[in-house]
Amino acid sequence: MHRSFLFRLLGLLTVALSFASAQAQDNPAKNFPDKPIRVIVAFAAGGANDLVARVLGQKLTESLGQAVVVENKPGASGAIAAMYAAKAKPDGYTLFFASSGTLIITPAMSTKLAYSSSDYVPISMVATFPLFIVVNPSQPFQSIKDLVEYLKANPKKANFAGAGGSHQIAFELFKSQTGTAVEYIPYKGTNQSVAAVMAGDVLMSMADAAGVAGQLKGGQVRGLAVTSRERAVTFPSIPTVAEAGYPGLQMGSWMGLLAPADTPMPIVRKLQAEVNRIVKTADFKQRMNALELTPEGSTSEEFGQFMTSELVRIRAVVKAANIQPTD
Repeated sequence: MHRSFLFRLLGLLTVALSFASAQAQDNPAKNFPDKPIRVIVAFAAGGANDLVARVLGQKLTESLGQAVVVENKPGASGAIAAMYAAKAKPDGYTLFFASSGTLIITPAMSTKLAYSSSDYVPISMVATFPLFIVVNPSQPFQSIKDLVEYLKANPKKANFAGAGGSHQIAFELFKSQTGTAVEYIPYKGTNQSVAAVMAGDVLMSMADAAGVAGQLKGGQVRGLAVTSRERAVTFPSIPTVAEAGYPGLQMGSWMGLLAPADTPMPIVRKLQAEVNRIVKTADFKQRMNALELTPEGSTSEEFGQFMTSELVRIRAVVKAANIQPTD
C-alpha cells in the first residue's frame, strides 16, 4: 500500500512537472530572464551608441533583476556585430543595439551584405538625434532661404562638408529638395567637417548634434535649421527644416534595440514594455539630453514599419543620386 502511494505520488509529480513545462512553453516570458543578457553594440566603447546602450543596460539590469552586459564588436561599418547578433540563439539573451547607419544607410548603399533587417525582430526605438545645417557665422546667411539663394547665384562657391553615409544621403536630399548643385566634400569625421566650416574651407555642413553642439553654443558656427520633426530641446531658437520650407529634408539617426528573428514575441513584448518605461523616466531623459539625444520608445510593430519605410526612402535617394555601391 505504501509502494502504491509512492507510485501515485510520482505520477502526480510527473503530471505537475509536465503541466509546468507546458505553461513555460506557452509563456516563455514568464521566468525571463533567469540569466544575464548580452547586448551587442557595433561600435567601440566610448561612442554615443555604446554610451546609450550602457545607460539602457543599467536600467534594464535594475528592472529585470539580471545583469545586462554590453559587448562591443566594432568593425566593417557595423557588419561584424550585425552578423553576430543575427546568428545568435533567438531566446532573448542576446540582443542587438543597432543604429540607422548599420540597418538603413549601409544596406541602402550596398549590394552585397551578409545580413538584412529581416534577420531581427524589432523591440523598440530608444533614441534619435538630428542633423544641423551649419555655416560660418561670418557668412551673411540667416536662414535656409538665404543660403539657397546664394547657392543658386554662386554655383562655383557651393560646397558641402560631410562625414559618412548618412551625411552624404542628407546632402543628396538637400540638393534635390532645394534644386541646387552643390559639391560634396567628404571628411573622416564630424569634427573635421565642422572645423572646415569654421576655417572657411567649405561653405556649409550637416553635422549630428553631439558633434556640433559645442560649436553652436560657442558661436563658432551658425545653425540655420535642424532636420528633425521638432526643434531640438537644447537649441530651441533653430527652426526645423519644415519650418524653413523644406519638409522633405527631415532626416536623422536613431538607435534601437532588436533581437534575433524568431525570438518569442512574449519575450519581445516584455523587453518592449521595459524599454518604453525606461525612456520615459526623468533620469533617462536627462542623460540622453546631455548627449544631445532625444529619448523615443515605440512598439515592435511601429519600429519595424519605420525601418521598412526609411529603407525604401533612402534607397530611392541613392538611386536618384546615382551613388555607386560600396561593395
